[in-house]
Amino acid sequence: MIPPRDTRSLRIRPQKATSERALRRPSPVFIQTEQTPNPLTLKFLPGRDVTGEGSREFRTADEGAASPLAKALFEIDGVARVFFGPDFITITRHAGDLEWRQLKAPILAAIMEHYATGDALYGAGEDGETGHDDTVYEGETAQVVAEIKDLLDTRIRPAVAQDGGDIVFNRFDSATGVVFLHMKGACSGCPSSTATLKAGVENLLKHYVPEVTRVEQTI
Repeated sequence: MIPPRDTRSLRIRPQKATSERALRRPSPVFIQTEQTPNPLTLKFLPGRDVTGEGSREFRTADEGAASPLAKALFEIDGVARVFFGPDFITITRHAGDLEWRQLKAPILAAIMEHYATGDALYGAGEDGETGHDDTVYEGETAQVVAEIKDLLDTRIRPAVAQDGGDIVFNRFDSATGVVFLHMKGACSGCPSSTATLKAGVENLLKHYVPEVTRVEQTI
């Protein structure tokens, strides 16, 4: 006869509840880097949203104080300019200063620390730029400007973002037909920016919008 099983030693081990801390633990960040047409600018892709929509450029450390991440990046010796895109960050270094092989490690560390802590991208009361200048135009000029902005958004900005930059509308002079554009990120100060404006953007705008006679870069 088989003796009855002693159940006194049996214990049902409760499953360990997932701690709130574990639920909040951010997923690992794997950051890729890409070269841009501007040798002084490098593109960093954290594999997640940066601004999500729109872009913002910080040209000085004072401007960078509006963002905890930009502030941390400007504290790295050799960083001259910071640009946030929808899903990327571009960093421009000072010419003749530290090389990328010396700058990449501290820049990667600053970006990883930002996502690990879950800090907001901007400080209180700050927000990303919407992009184009929002000056209101009247009559036929308003239609021309709307067409220019639409072409920039659908045909030009997506391509420029691949190179780590952005091009946004600044103003349109209806008397002369000149469009003024602001180049940001890798496009700012890029040796090929003039060729991009003339051979690419200007030709495209003149083709689709007959009122456009010339495209100029504004600072």
